[in-house]
Order: sequence, then C-alpha cells, then structure tokens
Amino acid sequence: MTPLLRPIEGLPNRPLAETLWRQGWYRFAAHQMSPNFGPRPPQAHIDLIVLHAISLPPGQYGGPEVQQFFSNQLDWQAHPYFSQIKGLKVSAHFFIRRNGELWQFVSCDDRAWHAGASSYRGQSNCNDDSIGIELEGLEGDLFEDAQYESLRVLCAALMQRYPVDYLAGHEHIAPGRKADPGAGFDWLRLEKNLGLEARYLPVAVRANTHAKVLSSDAFKR
Repeated sequence: MTPLLRPIEGLPNRPLAETLWRQGWYRFAAHQMSPNFGPRPPQAHIDLIVLHAISLPPGQYGGPEVQQFFSNQLDWQAHPYFSQIKGLKVSAHFFIRRNGELWQFVSCDDRAWHAGASSYRGQSNCNDDSIGIELEGLEGDLFEDAQYESLRVLCAALMQRYPVDYLAGHEHIAPGRKADPGAGFDWLRLEKNLGLEARYLPVAVRANTHAKVLSSDAFKR
C-alpha cells in the first residue's frame, strides 16, 4: 500500500522522489552535517525506519544541544548530565523538534550511528540498512501534534525514495537496552497518518493494539 503524501505547493511537476532529494539529503530539512557516519555496506537494502527520543539535557527542549551533540560540538561542562555522555560519537539522519522543525545530519545514502547493538527482522547491525529519526522528547512521554505531522511527511517522502517495509522504535531493535520512544508514542496514529497496513509496525505494537481492541469490545458488551 503506498503511503499518503499530500501535495506540496511550489514543487515542479516531476516525480516527488526527484524533487525532494539530492544525494540523500531532504529538501525540506535544515542541514547540519555530522562527522559521525560511514558508508553503508554494498549490499545494504534500506528497508527500515527507526524512531528514537532524545532531549539534552533530559527533559529540556528548544536548545541547540542535540545538534551540538551530533556534530561533536557539545560543551561537556555545560550541564552535569553531559559527563554521562562525554566522548560519545553518535548521530541520526533526522531530528524533529517539539514544534515540528526538521533537521538532517547525515545523508540517507550513508550510515548514521543511531542504532548501536541491534537486531530486527532477522538481521543484526541495524545501522547498516536503516534510517534513524530522533524525536525531541523523553521516552514514555507524549509527543506533539507538530512532530507527528513532520514525521508523517518525512516518512512518506522516505518511502517514496527507499524500499521501506518496516517502522520500529529503538526499543524494538534493542530490547532490554533501549526503551525509546516508549509508551507515549502513538504508533496507530502514525499508521493511520501514513495509510499503512499493520504489517509495517513492530509485532509488539500490533499485539498491544489487538489486546486493546479486545478489551474495548468486551467493555461494550
């Protein structure tokens, strides 16, 4: 099923994949290049989008710290929490702020360092063939309407360009090690916004949804 992608005013009348992308860089994102990336393996099949949650310092929003962190420019002395992440070199392809503002740090044609030790759909090293999207927030907390809208448009654009068949959270590709984006993220809302079939979502999400439907039906009887 083709995801929904609403027309964007002002774009030339050419295939969207040609007008939205340039060498893996998305036209409608602010670009800040991260040095933390590498080439994908030659056989990489980019079929997975991984969602994360991040805020620096935790629970504080709107500052430049996430962008600084991904570009190795964070002042480790600026906050006590930063000593816990000092020296880490990580990145994501995208970052969506609370107001929906979209940033890109690594070309989607390259391998960002967002997943770490991970495994999903029978394959390990998810950095090799996934696209990482960070949502400004705390794991378990709710996300903003503006973030869901930016995520909808971005995911639809990604699915026009790459053979994406799976969407998952960091918690699903690294269970027990990571817990983001957590219970506050509405997977069904994303599914509906994109017009996706349930098979795109993690098994755990589908099982939880099925349980909620059964519970709701029982309550109505």
